Amino acid sequence: MSDCGCEIEIRDKDQSRVLWQLLAINGLMFVIELGVGWLAQSTGLIADSLDMLADATVYGIGLYAVGKSLRHKARAALFSGFAQGLLGLLILADILRRALYGSEPVSILIMGMGAVALIANVWCLLLIQKHREGEVHMRASWVFSKNDVIANSGVILGGLLVWLLDSRWPDLVIGAVIALIVLRGAAHITTDARRELAAGEADSCSGGCCGGSSCGGD
Repeated sequence: MSDCGCEIEIRDKDQSRVLWQLLAINGLMFVIELGVGWLAQSTGLIADSLDMLADATVYGIGLYAVGKSLRHKARAALFSGFAQGLLGLLILADILRRALYGSEPVSILIMGMGAVALIANVWCLLLIQKHREGEVHMRASWVFSKNDVIANSGVILGGLLVWLLDSRWPDLVIGAVIALIVLRGAAHITTDARRELAAGEADSCSGGCCGGSSCGGD
């Protein structure tokens, strides 16, 4: 039967499987990269590790949204965008602290860890690729994974420039760029989620509830 819900069930299981894999990869990489970043005194690595944490949060929220209504999925994406934005601001605060009080980033550790993180995020990107045009919570996951690959490439470049120029400033600049990428991704997802919520309310109204007090409600 075409309306048995089998297709939806298969899609939900596929989404859950992919999101669990993404959550595991990003959660593990957050712990490893944060430790190496702290050891290497690298703003770029610490910023990237917090980005991994933000992504793990996004994937966890995405798992919550699987199988739920479009409104729930849009709200989950909206919350993940806010969480991403908050971590972006925390990254900028750490950059300011290190700019004021100094740091001595270790270029070899930065480049090595950046390369490992890049491989992990390319893997994530391949996992989520077929869902990039899917529902809003999956589109959010695609955006964050794509931004991570860009950020990892920047971390490696920053480590190379630290080594070539014997200066901490490339690491700080790359950290700031990653923070801006995080904030840009957060803005994109919150805008997309708000659009989905608005569309859902418009559909509810067109269904005949505009004259009632519950229009636009849950």
